Amino acid sequence: MKISKSFIPIAFSLAIMPAIPVKAHPIDCAILLCMAGGFPASTECTAAKIEVIRRITPLPVEPPLQLWRCPMKLDASIAAKIGVSMVLGSDGLNAETRAIRDGIEIYHIQQYRHKRGGDSEYIIDRTTVGKYLQNGHFQWAAASYQHGPAWLAEAAGGYTVARSIGCDDDRRPVYGRTCVPTVISTTNDHNGFIRGVFMRYRDTDGTYHIEAIRY
Repeated sequence: MKISKSFIPIAFSLAIMPAIPVKAHPIDCAILLCMAGGFPASTECTAAKIEVIRRITPLPVEPPLQLWRCPMKLDASIAAKIGVSMVLGSDGLNAETRAIRDGIEIYHIQQYRHKRGGDSEYIIDRTTVGKYLQNGHFQWAAASYQHGPAWLAEAAGGYTVARSIGCDDDRRPVYGRTCVPTVISTTNDHNGFIRGVFMRYRDTDGTYHIEAIRY
């Protein structure tokens, strides 16, 4: 299993956990380590990724990373040597571990459809987004595919549309002169039907990875 240098602080914080029975050792510790490394090829990371895919496969859709199941303990002297923050937030995590968790973006699109016919059109957009709160809890909130991030459209096989809104030119109209748009609005769209779960996460090297589960 290849581990980047920026990933070492997280690996150390898990490696010195107090010994616990193997059957009680949660897979979320492995998910954290493997996700931080971009799920490199190994038996452990393959099992961890399979569990993540199972969790985000409907229904229900579960939090992909459940750190409350992964006990972590780090000695202050060791933390100082390897440069790991000992400052813990209300979620009980240090900055390095929290960055991995907060780098996860997950959207559940129950239904998206943009129908056009003649002079009429309508959009059905039933989307929720999963969020980790400051205390470490996970919750779903109302969201929108149409007004979501551009990566979501790419992952779902859709596209983005840029529209100009308004002008900042208040001079009197002159034929042949166009005004400058004040706002560029970018939205997502799709020519067909979308239903699925789409997750993006960032490893410690800053590389983004996307998982898409259609159903």
